[in-house]
Amino acid sequence: MYANIIVDISHEQLDKVFQYKIPNRLSDSIQVGSLVFIPFGRGNRQIKGYVIDITNKLEASIDASCIKEIISVKEGSIPVEAQMIQLASWMKKHYGSTMNQALKTVMPIKTEVKNIEKKWIKSLVDSTTLQAALEEARRKKYVARVRLLELLVKQPVLSKYELEKKKISSKTLEPLIEKGLICLEKERQYRNPVLEYMNRLPKTKESQQIILNENQQNIVDSITHNIEQKDLKPCVIHGITGSGKTEVYMELISYIISKGKQAIVLIPEISLTYQTIFRFYKRFGNRVSMVNSRQSQGEKFDQMERAKNGEIDVMIGPRTALFTPFSNLGLIIIDEEHEGAYKSDTMPRFHARETAIQRAKMSKGLVVLGSATPSVESYYKAKHGLYHLYYLGKRAVSSSQLANTHIVDLREELKKGNKSIFSETLHKLILDRLQKKEQIILFLNRRGYAGFVSCRFCGNVIKCPHCDVSLNAHNNGTLVCHYCNYTIPFPKQCPSCSSNYIATFGLGTQKVEAMVHKQFPMARTLRMDMDTTSKKGEHEAILNSFSSQQADILIGTQMIVKGHDFPNVTLVGILAADLSLHTSSYRSSEITFQLLTQAAGRAGRGEKSGDVVIQTYDPEHYSIVTSAQQDYVAFYEKEIAYRKMLSYPPIGHLLALLVTSSDEALAQEGILCFANEINIAFGKKIQIIGPTNASVSKIKDSYRKLLYIKAMNNDTLIEVKDKIEELQEMYYKNKKIFLQFDFSS
Repeated sequence: MYANIIVDISHEQLDKVFQYKIPNRLSDSIQVGSLVFIPFGRGNRQIKGYVIDITNKLEASIDASCIKEIISVKEGSIPVEAQMIQLASWMKKHYGSTMNQALKTVMPIKTEVKNIEKKWIKSLVDSTTLQAALEEARRKKYVARVRLLELLVKQPVLSKYELEKKKISSKTLEPLIEKGLICLEKERQYRNPVLEYMNRLPKTKESQQIILNENQQNIVDSITHNIEQKDLKPCVIHGITGSGKTEVYMELISYIISKGKQAIVLIPEISLTYQTIFRFYKRFGNRVSMVNSRQSQGEKFDQMERAKNGEIDVMIGPRTALFTPFSNLGLIIIDEEHEGAYKSDTMPRFHARETAIQRAKMSKGLVVLGSATPSVESYYKAKHGLYHLYYLGKRAVSSSQLANTHIVDLREELKKGNKSIFSETLHKLILDRLQKKEQIILFLNRRGYAGFVSCRFCGNVIKCPHCDVSLNAHNNGTLVCHYCNYTIPFPKQCPSCSSNYIATFGLGTQKVEAMVHKQFPMARTLRMDMDTTSKKGEHEAILNSFSSQQADILIGTQMIVKGHDFPNVTLVGILAADLSLHTSSYRSSEITFQLLTQAAGRAGRGEKSGDVVIQTYDPEHYSIVTSAQQDYVAFYEKEIAYRKMLSYPPIGHLLALLVTSSDEALAQEGILCFANEINIAFGKKIQIIGPTNASVSKIKDSYRKLLYIKAMNNDTLIEVKDKIEELQEMYYKNKKIFLQFDFSS
């Protein structure tokens, strides 16, 4: 028997598979996922590796007489590691990356961080022997040893803190340890960021147990019944904002824990971690932990170790929490499942939704997807019976109603002479809320902003005539389509109405804050964006300040409108709805609908009624009209018709290939080679769009070329990806050309 092994994944240069013989003495203890020790290189130095496959077949290039044997197996390295390695292999196949990159994603390497240890001194002898040692120390005038022995006579166990307090050093301990009078004991202590966070909060009364309403309970009963019947088809919970999806999640988790299993809760934003942790801690106590990118390496590593050791049942965090090494995973919940944050922006460019479903299959667990605005892909699969679909149509707080929504046409505001970022309607409502001591959120819809060009007078956006997406402004004075490379000069006048009010559309949060101070000097403001939340704890501090009503107006980008619950917020102003609507992505209408609906859901969540003002140059667009009506089904029907017409996902499937090189000619040669070869190999099974320059065609002296491939079957695109990797190995193995794949499915 032979094992295919990938060498210690901390070494990038060893990113290939090596074959070793499995000795008879280890045949029963080695399986896929085992961490093994192997002889490596000419000097046969001993290093670690992971078994990714076991086979009877020796590779043709290997001489049987020269193959080396595995030395040993690390005990306790399976079965969680086996599952994670299988998951890494699946990710490599479906998203395109090296095995090394995939393994480092699912099994993060611990960097050099200090372990925290609890230390104490323990007496190994009776009090008579200790007393004799004390008398001897007094005679010999060992001052520090006398202090130590006096303490031990009274108390046979001493903490490290007590020793430091009495200024007793390790040198004082050594003679007594050598004589067998005492011993030094250590215990690994794990960092616990949840306890640290909870201890910083003001003490509150114990939260009352929440009783589910009839709709919530019916969903819980149905899903638990499915689990009992081994029906593990993914579930979509489509619940309007404030409908109590989190209560459903917690009830499902409670059920899973009662079965001796664990749960992972994925959330899209770091800013949601703390609010979510507070609610889950109140329900599940110390059996809950969290991970996020603001934690230290030591904190993150310790949480994974706690999960592996069975110290926690629930892990909460962004997409990397998906790889928590639970040995008996029963449930994965993806809250706000529509969010783009669940898509990795580094290789492998995996989507947490599909990867979670694959991991759940491996562990015989269930995935629950929750959102007020489900992704078109998930809703499409639910409508076609691939997922179970549930609906929560009423807010959990009976006195809470959806906000009144006002769509303001900014073209009309301009005609009336109002060039401010605040429409008359929004200005009036802000003054009203400030007088009533109620709170306001001003949301700047900056997601997806990529330099689109529009006319402020008529609202016209300059679009590609071939792809129905907006053209992007490049700094060389041209407008370019990133799907087909259609290019025109930057227009001096609007081609629709000949107005001179034409420019790239852009607005920043700092500018908004300055304008708020100018027009509403009495208002206390907080700003939440990437600049104000760059340090650890800043998300939490801003949200806590706003929640405790230390500010009247919260200004920010999309991070302020996701999942937060502020009962005193009765007004949400959406300053520039068009910023996400007119981008070069085919998802722009979906993203806009989701953001506007989520933003509108922040107003009137308590007993007070709320208002939402949507300011736009395109008030008739279906994503804006349906978001104002909070009508997801109407939006979906419009959007899916558009997707069908152009064969965009989920009807068809899309693969983006990015080729980068410091040599522009080589990058261009490579992208053309791939385009020609896959066209020959796949013909009418695919549609090739491009090649073209990427939206940012050069970064850090590296040129970037882009190619899109459409296919009706995603498996075809995986074959295309394999073909491209084969071509790279054949033609560009030793040249400085790099590939990055991005699947949309």
